[in-house]
Amino acid sequence: MKRKALALLSGGLDSTLAVKVMLEQGIEVEALNFTSPFCTCTGKNAGCKSEAIRVAEEFGIPIKVMNKGVDYLEVVRKPKHGYGKGMNPCIDCRIFLLRKAKEYMTESGADFVITGEVLGQRPMSQRRHTLDIIERESGLAGRLLRPLSAKHFEPTLPEQEGWVDREKLLAIQGRSRKEQMQLAEDLDVKNYPCPAGGCLLTEVSFVSKVRDVFDHSDQLNLRDFRLLKVARHFRVGPRTKALIGRNEAENELLSRNIQPGEATLRWIDGSSPLGVLMGVVDDALLETSAKILLRYTRAEPGAECRVNVVIDDNERIIAVPNEFSDPSIEGYRV
Repeated sequence: MKRKALALLSGGLDSTLAVKVMLEQGIEVEALNFTSPFCTCTGKNAGCKSEAIRVAEEFGIPIKVMNKGVDYLEVVRKPKHGYGKGMNPCIDCRIFLLRKAKEYMTESGADFVITGEVLGQRPMSQRRHTLDIIERESGLAGRLLRPLSAKHFEPTLPEQEGWVDREKLLAIQGRSRKEQMQLAEDLDVKNYPCPAGGCLLTEVSFVSKVRDVFDHSDQLNLRDFRLLKVARHFRVGPRTKALIGRNEAENELLSRNIQPGEATLRWIDGSSPLGVLMGVVDDALLETSAKILLRYTRAEPGAECRVNVVIDDNERIIAVPNEFSDPSIEGYRV
């Protein structure tokens, strides 16, 4: 009977190699890829999802793409095992993904799960102790196989039952990628991306934006976190944020993400970025946001300026003075 593995596939070198090692042993593989609002990929660098799909297509295996969802935001807000150097809950994140994989195993018909984890490669989530915690708390004890470092661990059920030949698994350890690159050459794996961090939660400069959303939200919304990667952000009220586009692509993205009751703003008498008021909207907040918007136009300092405001299908013009200096708007910047 042919056995099936469910692979967590990011599209990076390690997870790609883990899949290839299983395929070389005649194991049927289905890939599972997770998208996140905190991925460093952008429209110009669609890495993550597209790389995983490319690898799946190249290997001829099915792939399912899942969004981490609002329940993942709760993991980020209060992780059981704490954060790394930024606001990255790496251990809890890994447990979350593997629990989702375990839930999907029944639907996919998979017998076990594989990952590209390498012992000692990542300082927080890939130490022996934390790898043991991740396996135990994911509910996959015995059915979680890490092909690249398998020989550093006790044999899993797939190895014990002879579904997988342990002798053909690897004993890679540490942060160097030399062994993986040699393995890629041996297995004819090409066009893999260069190793790099892919999570904005590891970037200390990004943490303040994430905390701001958590601190000022009655209900978590994936949209609010996705938009942290674009535009200029200003906290103008406890439940209100103004976003100012930096180019036409961002203006278009912001306009597509407006929710009912929120407002768009543009200076009428010259070239203007798009301003968006997200959350609670009132006249005082509109005026403050319009003044911030004017700092990114060529409106004459001190001049009374006309700003077009659209809320749902209602359009009106408000007049506000261009009176904010750069230090003035810094007090609002997130």
